[in-house]
Amino acid sequence: MEHRHGALDGAAPSRSRLKGGAVRILITGNMGYVGSVLVHHLRAVLGNVWIIGYDAGLFAHCLTNSAGLPETLLDLQVFGDIRDFPSALLEGIDAVVHLAALSNDPMGNRYSEATLEVNSLASVRIAERARDAGVKSFVFASSCSVYGQAGEAPRCEGDRVNPLTAYAKSKVATEDALRQMDLAAMTVSCLRFATACGMSPRLRLDLVLNDFVACAKADKKITVLSDGTPWRPLIDVADMARAIAWAIQRDTTQGGPCLVVNVGSNEWNYRVLELADAVAAAIPDTATSVNTNAPADRRSYRVDFSLFRALAPAHQPQVSLERSISAMRDGLEVMGFADSEFRRGPLIRLCELDRLMAVGRITAEVRVNRTVPTMAT
Repeated sequence: MEHRHGALDGAAPSRSRLKGGAVRILITGNMGYVGSVLVHHLRAVLGNVWIIGYDAGLFAHCLTNSAGLPETLLDLQVFGDIRDFPSALLEGIDAVVHLAALSNDPMGNRYSEATLEVNSLASVRIAERARDAGVKSFVFASSCSVYGQAGEAPRCEGDRVNPLTAYAKSKVATEDALRQMDLAAMTVSCLRFATACGMSPRLRLDLVLNDFVACAKADKKITVLSDGTPWRPLIDVADMARAIAWAIQRDTTQGGPCLVVNVGSNEWNYRVLELADAVAAAIPDTATSVNTNAPADRRSYRVDFSLFRALAPAHQPQVSLERSISAMRDGLEVMGFADSEFRRGPLIRLCELDRLMAVGRITAEVRVNRTVPTMAT
């Protein structure tokens, strides 16, 4: 695997350097929670692929339950900020999977300006450059959080969105821009993912189910930081990878040139308290504590995934809730996880971002500070 740092020191690999017939895929944000699982899946299911990763590397050191560096499965890793993405990397690329983002509500609330720049403005620019470079397929990782406060009825793609956070608003803005863009011959798939969960080589514990499993493993007690009534649709990270593989290969007969689709399963719409109870059942002697005095969490949405089922019957979620919980439980056990203070630790992305800023590794604009020595702590 070749590594490049910062700006390109030459042209991107030309078609003549690639194996004949290989699908050429570029993944932005490949060194994150989803990307670390996705690369392995694409290698397994697509066979003859040539994969480039592009990532700022902010969380590259946050490896958890991995026997090796996930990036060894890439053909090329380039480090850089998505706001500075070099168009030359798109030469000869067939598909772009755009995962790069400041990827949750707490980070979006703390760093709202950077969230707009990274999650929306830079996303639109890379889509435009991909179109101009002749990329055939552009896959954008959107989110069901765009539904915000949605009541009890499951939300379909044609329903009104109600984004409540900077993160959700950035996803809506990008979807809208992609819908309005002249796509030429490029197929665009905006995948509104349910809330991610499950084990990954770069695990995040700032996701609701993952948080509950970590609580149970560390303290034998799940603390629900709300009254437990909000709805959340979930999807295991392995099933997210399965959906992305479908979207890479999607043609316009499956949803049109620009598709916005909810990705998940109708069976995976749960109330938060139901998730806590499921984790407690999987990890013996776990107690559940619910903060009945907590202010209502306005983010509550059930989602209808019927369109995804109709369009991608062979790529439906396969990981059950029980299996996702048990895989996380076992993965944390292998790690020797017992950190009761994990909500202040490096597996919480906002905490790690704040730490990197405090020691000068990143700037106030959430950019890597290149002037700090590599070994600085």
